[in-house]
Amino acid sequence: MISTATPPFGRLVTAMVTPFAADGSIDHAEAEKLATHLVDVQRNDALVVSGTTGEAPTTTDDEKDALLHTVVGAVGDRARIIAGVGTFDTAHSIDLARRAAAAGADGLLVVTPYYSRPPQDAIAAHFLSVADATDLPVVLYDIPHRSGVPIETSTLLRVAEHPHIVAVKDAKGQPAASAQVMAETDLAYYAGDDAMLLPLLAIGGAGVVGTSTHFTGVATAGIIDAFLTGDPAGALARFRAVLPVYSGVFATQGCMLVKAGLAARGFAPAVLRPPLLAATAEQAAAFVAILDAAGL
Repeated sequence: MISTATPPFGRLVTAMVTPFAADGSIDHAEAEKLATHLVDVQRNDALVVSGTTGEAPTTTDDEKDALLHTVVGAVGDRARIIAGVGTFDTAHSIDLARRAAAAGADGLLVVTPYYSRPPQDAIAAHFLSVADATDLPVVLYDIPHRSGVPIETSTLLRVAEHPHIVAVKDAKGQPAASAQVMAETDLAYYAGDDAMLLPLLAIGGAGVVGTSTHFTGVATAGIIDAFLTGDPAGALARFRAVLPVYSGVFATQGCMLVKAGLAARGFAPAVLRPPLLAATAEQAAAFVAILDAAGL
């Protein structure tokens, strides 16, 4: 029997891009517009603010705080807002977590500390320290190809005992290991790679924290709904229809193509902060062609 219990942040979550004005400052009016579109049109249950797709490494703590206030004010009454607070510095992550709680966030996304490649006991200590810092529920972000180290199964089982650690954004690409953690804990697993949504649902996953879901939200919600209502063939057909978008958004860095696609759909021009650059005309055209072919 497939569980239909509502996961802690719903099932469809988008890691929202951070709109920038031509001068590189955050465009708060555009952020309100985009957040409203993602919730009211694309059917998102929750949004991640200041994640990887939000170019969080390039924004200051005060900018993160202001952006979070903007998004909470725009859609916080009808969607859950998860603040990205993970860094490679535990003290900094704790400070960001406390600021996010004060700004009205509903949850925290905490990535594995990166670059310094801490051992597993240190990774666990980092997560537990951030989880202790507020009363907010925490989503761990397991993405070893960015962080440099995975969160090993034994570590996940250990930190799952903390009452504030409730979910995992899973971009590790090891479904058997994920299945083991789901079998032994109550952690809700969200696909951190859009194309892994259906495989993860099949082993007990909760949903997706997506990038292409800036465009595929309605279609992705349809995949989830079909699967949960006992129509796996329908879910598979819907999945295959949008798979080129799920994969195509990562033809280069994801937020580059999301911003290119949004610009082509009437949102703000694709301004990014260095070291990222706007997608080339060829990259943008190729992605927009994929969106068009999928009927998006």
